[in-house]
Amino acid sequence: MTTEKKSFYISTPIYYPSDKLHIGHTYSTVAADTIARFKKLLGYDVFFLTGTDEHGQKIEQAAIAAGKEPKEYVDKIVESIVHLWEVMNIDYDKFIRTTDAYHVKSIQSIFRKLYEQGDIYKSYYEGWYCTPCEAYWTNTQLDDGKCPDCGREVHMAKEEAYFFKMSNYAQRLIDHIHANPNFISPESAKNEMLNNFLLPGLEDLCVSRTSFQWGIPVDFDEKHVVYVWVDALSNYISALGYLNDEPQLMDRFWPADVHLIGKDILRFHTIYWPIILMALGLELPKQIYGHGWILLKGGKMSKSKGNVIDPIELVEKYGTDTLRYYVLREMPFGGDGVYSEDNLITRNNADLANDLGNLLSRTTSMVDKYFGGYLPKARYFDTIDTDLIQMATDVPFVVAEYMHAYEISNALAHIWKFVSRVNKYIDETEPWVLAKDENNQARLATVLYNLLESLRIIAVLISAAMPQTAAKMQEALQLSEEAMTWQSILTFGKYPAENKICPSGALFPRVMTEEEEKRIEKRMEKEKKKMEKNTETNNEIKAEEVTEPYPPFKETITIEEFAKVDMRVATIIKAEKHPNADKLLVLQADLGYCQKQIVTGIAEFKNPDELVGKQIVVVVNLKPAKFRGMVSEAMITAVGDYETFAMIVPEKEVQAGEMVK
Repeated sequence: MTTEKKSFYISTPIYYPSDKLHIGHTYSTVAADTIARFKKLLGYDVFFLTGTDEHGQKIEQAAIAAGKEPKEYVDKIVESIVHLWEVMNIDYDKFIRTTDAYHVKSIQSIFRKLYEQGDIYKSYYEGWYCTPCEAYWTNTQLDDGKCPDCGREVHMAKEEAYFFKMSNYAQRLIDHIHANPNFISPESAKNEMLNNFLLPGLEDLCVSRTSFQWGIPVDFDEKHVVYVWVDALSNYISALGYLNDEPQLMDRFWPADVHLIGKDILRFHTIYWPIILMALGLELPKQIYGHGWILLKGGKMSKSKGNVIDPIELVEKYGTDTLRYYVLREMPFGGDGVYSEDNLITRNNADLANDLGNLLSRTTSMVDKYFGGYLPKARYFDTIDTDLIQMATDVPFVVAEYMHAYEISNALAHIWKFVSRVNKYIDETEPWVLAKDENNQARLATVLYNLLESLRIIAVLISAAMPQTAAKMQEALQLSEEAMTWQSILTFGKYPAENKICPSGALFPRVMTEEEEKRIEKRMEKEKKKMEKNTETNNEIKAEEVTEPYPPFKETITIEEFAKVDMRVATIIKAEKHPNADKLLVLQADLGYCQKQIVTGIAEFKNPDELVGKQIVVVVNLKPAKFRGMVSEAMITAVGDYETFAMIVPEKEVQAGEMVK
């Protein structure tokens, strides 16, 4: 006998395809995707819906201006939206388009049902109309004579229309909100809807239009098209097969667990939509959550203002999971957040490249170096392990509590507290010291096992928010699908110790800020001028004066001056050719305490494959420099040229990060 899974239905708004989507839309969808993935991880039967709202006067006018039919016009934009969700690794269960035939059938059936039972009637509408917002406004609602939503010009319009009797259901909705405190979230949104709209009284709602044709026809009065309030909002049930021929999923998933929306469309989802559902005799969604906006320093971001941030460009620069992590970590879910590319870079470099990336590379490198990739079975636990194991045991429960409340930012913050604790554990246990004494092999194996197990737990914890990174960690740690389940991390010690571990490459390359790039460019320009001046001076030296086979000794320096140069032993864990320069190689060097990227001009002397695993001496305290688009954070040491080229290496293998004195 099988136990039936508990269902979970989550939706994003369906997006209006008047132009490409921006980072604000991406935030909504990434948040919903993360919640959906987390629920699947916990074993729920999940339905995750997103899509596009494709009808309306604005689309019709844009299509005419472009010389296209409306459907042809939206098809191209919808294609770009689908591509964006592929780039952002959005794993939706259904993508609905309001032009889909099954949706059209649902809407016509819903409209007829509401009309036949007396909730809809025909009359005339007159008022100030905003075409971009497709909304009528009264004199008192206008803001300095303009649309209160977008600030554009409005014009007086009158047309025949069908109206929905909102007031018939207003008190019932008020009672429902009071009886279900979490129905509208956050609390501030609930208070706004009650005090500003419901309690003052509702006017009847216009639900059809005759001034444009691009919409779903009212099948019993075809000069009318169904307006957005019935058309777009009903996607949440038409996608489940309500009054159409699609697979019937209403019994399985309705009512929705949460409609995840931006706070700018709260009124439509928390007042219009519940009242339509009441009229249809359907249950209301369990929760409608209005998240905040991603703002710019100058205010709100919007397509109409032309100040949007393109997520595709950010992914090309920083990667999908870096962007996912940034928007989820930086934005408090119920409030607004301010977008800053410098903050994005800081999150990438500090949280991802340094804290998580270095933790993985350090651990896998030590397992490979000290035990050839296989941990021995002997174990010796110490009291210092207790705190780490206790936190590892607690962290899944804390994260789950945050995620069930949709506090994704807090969940990620708590995961990174654990990441920091694991890094601290390395400093506390000093595995490189343990490795020097053969009598400490069991203890060293225990420390490394605890690190591997902690990394496994972290991989599972971040898998909903950062699925690509979790998959890379799964591969590096050689984990089975069973070892990546939620149930497996509820008890510490499930890491399969027989796994063969290989050194891991960089999870996240370090990125330079614009300020750093400008500073380096300025310094390089200064160095260039200095070199040009030196060249002019050298050209004046007579040929017969240059007789020494080697360069002359440099100016004498003090021991204090030499001590400023920080040289360390580094283990090369990855080497590859520079994508934009034939003579350059890009190395990832493990320094024990961190990992650095080195761009070096040795491609004509060395094959990348022969460098991996090699220990070399590098200078680590040079200012970062950029070579053909790639940042170099350290410099190798070497002698000779062409046939005599040789890298400076330690006489015997030492701990990565050891200082050269």
